[in-house]
Amino acid sequence: MKMSQLAIRPEKTAPKDAEAISHKLLAQAGFIDQVMAGVFTFLPLGLRVLTKIENIVREEMDKIGTEILMPSLSPKQLWETTGRLDTIDVLMKTGPANKAAEQKHNAEYVLNSTHEELVTPLVMKQNLSYKDLPLAVYQIQTKFRNEPRAKSGILRTREFRMKDLYSFHTDEADLKRYYEVVKESYKNIFDRLGIGGDTYISLASGGDFTKDFSHEFQTKCENGEDTIFLSKENGIAYNKEVAPEDAEGSDNYEEFKACEVGNIFPLNTKFSEAFDYYYTDKDGVKKIVYMGSYGIGTSRLMGVIVEKFNDERGIIWPDAVAPFKVGLISFEATYEKAKDTYESLMKSGIEVLWDDRDISAGAKFADADLIGNPWRLIISEKSLSGGGAELKRRDEEKSEIIALDEIGKRLA
Repeated sequence: MKMSQLAIRPEKTAPKDAEAISHKLLAQAGFIDQVMAGVFTFLPLGLRVLTKIENIVREEMDKIGTEILMPSLSPKQLWETTGRLDTIDVLMKTGPANKAAEQKHNAEYVLNSTHEELVTPLVMKQNLSYKDLPLAVYQIQTKFRNEPRAKSGILRTREFRMKDLYSFHTDEADLKRYYEVVKESYKNIFDRLGIGGDTYISLASGGDFTKDFSHEFQTKCENGEDTIFLSKENGIAYNKEVAPEDAEGSDNYEEFKACEVGNIFPLNTKFSEAFDYYYTDKDGVKKIVYMGSYGIGTSRLMGVIVEKFNDERGIIWPDAVAPFKVGLISFEATYEKAKDTYESLMKSGIEVLWDDRDISAGAKFADADLIGNPWRLIISEKSLSGGGAELKRRDEEKSEIIALDEIGKRLA
C-alpha cells in the first residue's frame, strides 16, 4: 500500500473531546473516525488492525468451537421469553421510524447486545442427544448497547465488535470442565496480542446467572474504568465489586486500574429453563441443559493495545496486530530504488506501507512514528551512499544500514 493512494491519512491533531490516549492517537493516525458519541468508522489502517485481532481470536476459538454468524436484529419476543426485555437498561430497541412506516409495519425489534436469546433456540432446534453434547459455537459480530457514558474512544462505545462463544453441556461438572478450557484459550489469545503479561483473571459478580463468581480478563491500564485488587499472598485478583472488605488500603493487596477485555459466565440453566431446553440422557431421563457464555471485545482490544503501547511520538504496535510490518520512506531521488524494494518485499509476503508522498522528510518521519508500524525503512541518498537502507525498530533509537538485497531476509 502506498500513502499517496491511502484514502484516509493522518490528521496530526487529536479530536477536542478525546480524553483517552488511545482515542487521540487512533484518530490522529487515521485509524478511526468518530461519527457520533460511541460510534466509529474503522478506516483502512484501523480495519487492518481490527481484522488481525479478530483473526487471532478466530484461530484460538476454532480449536474449541465452531464459528457461526447470528443476526444483529432479533424479535422482541425472544427477549420477553427470558424476561430481559425490560431489565437490561442498555438494551437498544427499534421500531417504525415515522407514521408512514408505522401504518405499514408496526413491529418492534431488539438490536442485540448479547446473543443468548438467539443461540439457545437455535441449538435447541437441532434436537441434539446426550451423545452430541458438549457443543460450542461462537461468532465475531457487531453488538449494540445504549451506553449512557460513551467515552474514551473505542474503549466504551454504543456500537462495538465482539466475539461471543456459547457452550452447551449435559451437567454442571462438564460446564466447569469446559470453562477451564476457555480460560486457557483466552490466555493464549492475550499472550499472542502482546498484553498477556498485564492481563489478570479477576473474580467478578455472577449476576443473576450463578451463585458462583464469573470471571473477567482485566488488563492493567491507567485509563481503565475498573479497579482491581490483586492479593499478594495467593495471586487472586478481584474486581472492586466483589473484593474482600479488607482489600482497600491493605498492604496485602495491589490496587490498580484496569480495562476489561474479556469475560466468562457460567450461565447454568437460566436460558435453557426459559426456553424449556432439555435433553434425554442414556437412561431415557429428561434433563436440563447447562450453558456457558464467553465474550471478548475485539474493537475495545484495539484501544487497550494502544493504551499499553505508545510514547510521545505515537503508537507502538505489537508485531502480531500492526497494520503493516514495515513503513518504507523514500524521496524523489530514491524513488526507483524504493519501488524495487517495495515490490520485492511485497513478493516475499512482507507487508509494507510505502510513504511515497511529495512532502518533507520531517513530516514523513512524524507520520511513521504516529502510525507505529514495528519497523521503519528509509531509502535516501545518504543511506544508499552508506551501503543500502536505514532500518530501525519503532521502539528503539538505534538504526543500522542494510544492503538492499538483504532487507527481505532481515525482516522475514
